[in-house]
Amino acid sequence: MPQGFEIAEFKARLTRAQSRMDAAGLDAILLTTEPDIRYFTGYLTRFWESPCRPWFLVLPRSGDPIAVIPSIGAALMARSWITDIRCWRAPDLEDDGISLLAETLRALGPSIGTPSGLQSHLRMPLNDFARLNAALPQPIGADFDILRSLRLVKSEAEIEKIKTACQIANRAFARVPEIASMGQPLAQVFRDFQRLCLDEGADWVPYLAGAAAPGGYGDVISPADDRPLAAGDILMLDTGLVHDGYFCD
Repeated sequence: MPQGFEIAEFKARLTRAQSRMDAAGLDAILLTTEPDIRYFTGYLTRFWESPCRPWFLVLPRSGDPIAVIPSIGAALMARSWITDIRCWRAPDLEDDGISLLAETLRALGPSIGTPSGLQSHLRMPLNDFARLNAALPQPIGADFDILRSLRLVKSEAEIEKIKTACQIANRAFARVPEIASMGQPLAQVFRDFQRLCLDEGADWVPYLAGAAAPGGYGDVISPADDRPLAAGDILMLDTGLVHDGYFCD
């Protein structure tokens, strides 16, 4: 399957968002999290692991999205369909993109929303969010659940991505007998299972949980230990691998 999506997929997502923004009276939506930003741009990077870099995407009521990002991400963002890319050199302990972001938002209008409900979080320092609000005509409010309602409904192209991720996991699970046997430490099984996932096509394996215990198990979220598998153990593995930005579950 080709990596990423056609530009038409992103434009369709934007059109749906802007229609709802217009109905809600929002001039722009501010996005700060990896899933939301990737949803509209296709921007896929592991650099989100760094807590020292905030990233922003602004969806205006009309026109294309505006990326306000650290300069280290400019080259990769330029390979997406986004053309308006505004950068600062991060990390900046005095002004980590806030002035640039405030300038961008002020030009679009006073009514700015950001995802605020179930499953949302604000991926920027709270002090910087307060500074941003102070620099705007009115405080940033909610996005009226626009982002969540859009992302809940998957396109055919997204369904194919999820299907591919699940097929990778299926192939890895089918190979568990290669790595799990009596005497094998559970921690080694975990490491080997991640290797199988990568071997079958996963880009990375951010989530793996499981357990092994005689006759059953009561804890499926702890890290694996070095206790060897024994006769009578029930082994359980639960993974959330990623392929092209989409999880299996």
